[in-house]
Amino acid sequence: MAGILFLISAPSGSGKSTLVDRLRSLEKDLAFSVSYTTRPPRGAEQEAREYHFISREKFEEMIENDEFLEHADVFGNYYGTALHSLTDAFIQGKDLLLDIDVQGASQVRKRMPEGVSIFLMPPSPEDLAYRLRGRSRAEGSVDEAVISRRLAKARQEIENYRQYGYILVNDILDRAVEEMSAIVSAERLNRTPGSRTAEERRLIEIAERCRQRNSEARIKPVLQAFGVLNAETAPV
Repeated sequence: MAGILFLISAPSGSGKSTLVDRLRSLEKDLAFSVSYTTRPPRGAEQEAREYHFISREKFEEMIENDEFLEHADVFGNYYGTALHSLTDAFIQGKDLLLDIDVQGASQVRKRMPEGVSIFLMPPSPEDLAYRLRGRSRAEGSVDEAVISRRLAKARQEIENYRQYGYILVNDILDRAVEEMSAIVSAERLNRTPGSRTAEERRLIEIAERCRQRNSEARIKPVLQAFGVLNAETAPV
């Protein structure tokens, strides 16, 4: 059944882009929204593949014309999702996946509370810092002040995990891909009546384990590592 909106958020450097690319190769009828941004392209990024790169003036004109489903200012650059991404996908009979930050996801949930929200966590601050440094080296330089700022931002974003219906931890990429794919399949199956095959039941079970209410024990070490919860107050 088409018409499902999937939102995925994660701190910068959590491996979200790699996960989304793998998911899109596995799932049919899943459109992907290419966001708009005012930041310049990084490395091998290409127009209309990673982002639509536009000027700040053009972005603000689109805001004025109410052309965005959501938009946010992140580290001094605008990012936004055009409304037409949603309508185009649904007209084509597809579901839509939005790769979106916490601030933008909050805006979308207010407009479309029926959307399926997924939060991807890095396993630890050390792992996230390693990934951020690796990405920075690939782009030509490593600025430790920027790394520290992004780690602090990651902690702030992780504090919002309870706003999401599903939680994934990207400690093993293949497992995270399997879980994300299972969530997409399960949400589609839940909107389709009828008996279930053994494989469909397996996918639904995987997705259920990723629901926020069922994932507290798994994410507890991550929350503690980022200082979001301490050992006394962390859920069990």
